Amino acid sequence: MSISLQKKDQILGISLAVLATMIWAGNFVISKGVSQLIGPITLAFFRWSLASIIIIPISWSSYKKEKQYIKENIRYLFWVSLSGIALFNTCIYVSGHFTSAINMALIGTTSSPIFATIFAVIFLKEKINATRLIGLILCIIGILILLSKGSFEKLLLLRFGIGDLWILAAGFCFAVYSVLVRKKPSTISSLHFLMLIFSMGAIMLFPFFLIENWYLPKPQFTPALIGSILYLGFGTSVIAFLCWNIALHKLGTSRTVLFGNLTPIFSTLEAVLILDEKFSSVHILSGLMVISGLVIANLKTTTTLKKIPSTEISK
Repeated sequence: MSISLQKKDQILGISLAVLATMIWAGNFVISKGVSQLIGPITLAFFRWSLASIIIIPISWSSYKKEKQYIKENIRYLFWVSLSGIALFNTCIYVSGHFTSAINMALIGTTSSPIFATIFAVIFLKEKINATRLIGLILCIIGILILLSKGSFEKLLLLRFGIGDLWILAAGFCFAVYSVLVRKKPSTISSLHFLMLIFSMGAIMLFPFFLIENWYLPKPQFTPALIGSILYLGFGTSVIAFLCWNIALHKLGTSRTVLFGNLTPIFSTLEAVLILDEKFSSVHILSGLMVISGLVIANLKTTTTLKKIPSTEISK
């Protein structure tokens, strides 16, 4: 692989990772706004069911060609679906009913890159040099500044409750998913892969969806809720996951997950534009810290990129 091609892959990977985080940032704004209208498991089930309905017609043509490969990798697909689809966002939606926003963002944003980096080193044998480690630390510091609004007193008052454990579980699940994606069989195409994990994730959630609707009030299908489900099913699921999975293959797990730190930055900007919340110097400082960390983490990586077979299609 030529150097110029590697650079193009890096630029594409970085661009898609940033786009994915921009779209995912809306997930927090939406889940906050509809929490009183729908249960967390029901929201997750509708999201992945809609995503499956959207992507099945697009990718169905490759099913017969890849049917045998699916059977050979069914266990792998199960674990990817469980970690990245059935559990990750469901844990976030459940956590929102028990803990504060600062705890959710702090624990979820900082834990996932750390988990993923550790997993990548242990299971994928990826090398984490000093430059990348410094970048990771800067990202975490930037997020801490944002979430604490520059006050260490708020961080000292942080306590772990049941909601905090749910968001910690979400960070763990997404880290597992990000590492597993790097092992995607090249024999399963990109869109077909997403169709499989979206559908399997929705099926896994179905029995819990029935149980939740048996005990909790039925969803209130207002225009806001319907629009939110459409955004989650199409934007944060189909488009964002496709972008993120391609980035994972272009950049590697430990580099890509660093871009997840941009999510609270974009969430803040979206809150300012959509919810008319105040914007302060703390947001500027934290944003600069996160962006600096990402830039540093991606310096001098051309010669250390793991070569990916040309036949492997990113998901």
